[in-house]
Amino acid sequence: MMRWDRPSGGREPAAAALLGWLSDAQAPRVCLVSGSEGCGKSALLAWLVHHGSRPGGLAERTVHAVVPPSADESVLATVWSIADQLGVVARAPWELVPVLAADGRRTVIVLPDVHGEAVAELVLALAGVPGIRLVVESRSGSPAHRLLSGSGCAELDLDLEQWRDERSLAQWQVSHASQHVVAEPSRPGTVVDLWDPVAVCRADGPEVTAAYERARKGEYGGLREAWLRAGQSLCRDGEPASRALALLAALGDGADPRLASALSEAAAASAWCWEWSRVSGDLVPPWPGPVSALAVGEGPLEGAVLVAGPSRSVRVVRMGDGGARGRIAVGSFQPQSVSVMADGTVLVLDEAGRVHADGTWVARPAGSGIARLLDEGPTGRDVLLAALRGHVGTAIACAVGPGLGIVAFGDAAGEVRAFGDWEGTAVLHQGAVNALAALGMPVGEGVVPLVYSGGADGTVRAWSPGHAPMAAPLVERGSAVVSVDVAVTPRGPALAVAWGDGAVEWIEVDSGARRAFRPGPPVRAVALAPDGRLVVGMDEYLVCLTPGSPALQTPDGVQRRP
Repeated sequence: MMRWDRPSGGREPAAAALLGWLSDAQAPRVCLVSGSEGCGKSALLAWLVHHGSRPGGLAERTVHAVVPPSADESVLATVWSIADQLGVVARAPWELVPVLAADGRRTVIVLPDVHGEAVAELVLALAGVPGIRLVVESRSGSPAHRLLSGSGCAELDLDLEQWRDERSLAQWQVSHASQHVVAEPSRPGTVVDLWDPVAVCRADGPEVTAAYERARKGEYGGLREAWLRAGQSLCRDGEPASRALALLAALGDGADPRLASALSEAAAASAWCWEWSRVSGDLVPPWPGPVSALAVGEGPLEGAVLVAGPSRSVRVVRMGDGGARGRIAVGSFQPQSVSVMADGTVLVLDEAGRVHADGTWVARPAGSGIARLLDEGPTGRDVLLAALRGHVGTAIACAVGPGLGIVAFGDAAGEVRAFGDWEGTAVLHQGAVNALAALGMPVGEGVVPLVYSGGADGTVRAWSPGHAPMAAPLVERGSAVVSVDVAVTPRGPALAVAWGDGAVEWIEVDSGARRAFRPGPPVRAVALAPDGRLVVGMDEYLVCLTPGSPALQTPDGVQRRP
């Protein structure tokens, strides 16, 4: 049995009450630790966090997220801190609540020094999620305390004598008589020039967020809007260069042009080179809309990236500058996955997982009209498309081959099936196939088909039809795969993976070397072009990056030279 580490200042009764509340499945989901200033609220919460973070502790007492106290309270910074520690992505309270509700696991969140109503309202919204427990510190009489204390929560008022053991307090005072314990004064808010992009990249993230929250829309030349788009990434502990890159990626075309120049210079030490962004509201070139899926063009669509979204169409965008090249109307459904065959046929999955083919960009066969009329038999393309229409899936991917190429199809049971020049079936995941990428790898004078599959189980696996899948995952993390793409780039074969926690990784297949990018919002899709361009799609913007110099890379995506 693990020894119970006692709290300081005779607070054993309060600590025991907190542990009892955590263990009681019928208790209210919020425990409010209240009392006057200096009564020991912060010390008690610090003890709880230490007790609940020890390895080997009881699962029911584990603390999963602690929001750092800030001199300037911010709802968005609170949301982003909770989301980041829990491995999810949320732009605002309206997104955090359903994301945590979908997770369903028991989660204990500690919020020190809550004083405003806005964060207290967030607490009440989170308290409605089954499995969530919240420990909230608030000074008695504050707006947050007034709101929460009347909400039916459990309250631990440390001004009451019952929550302190006087004998234990006397022993503690004797043992600490020679120590001068001075309460740390609250840190005043840092004064930051909110017009200066370099300054905000070096400043305290939550404090900058709070300042931009108070500002009006359109203030600070577009820097405020970019910060609030990319906020979860910017509030992480990161290097100024990676912050500058995330901020640059979220900058709209209506922003002060001097901002992009300053941010580009500040981002020079990051692992990436920014190529272009298309942000909601952009006019020249126009923003292509929210992204649900991306695909790199092939054949007649070479040099383009296809952007599928809830607009019931697929936008064709130039890879080089993000400009509009065309549009494919898909009908009455919303595209869920998109890929392009070698001849330019665009394959799209609808909400039910059915395949739809569009041949608008396919080159017409040579020969006279009479010759084509005499050849009444179905083509190989017709046969392949007919076979695909007999299946329901969750993801689709195409690659070149000696003939029509290969089409890979994933389903909700974790199975991947190959059609076309190579055929086969393999179960690659426990749970749904969330994303697929395929590659016709040139080997000698031939081509070897490779399929990369990303699953809800947090793994990326490789498979060559006709062979057994690789026994071990290529990549594995504690987060679902959202999107995956593969290409033979000037640096060699590379894999791009988007994860459910908001990270995007570029992985060199041969060496396993990685570089990361966190844009901030939830990433919906990635597309990797043979020239090395990586396109990342989100609800509000689309950004194109290329890898920076091949220096030693760190997990936060910042270059460090040996």
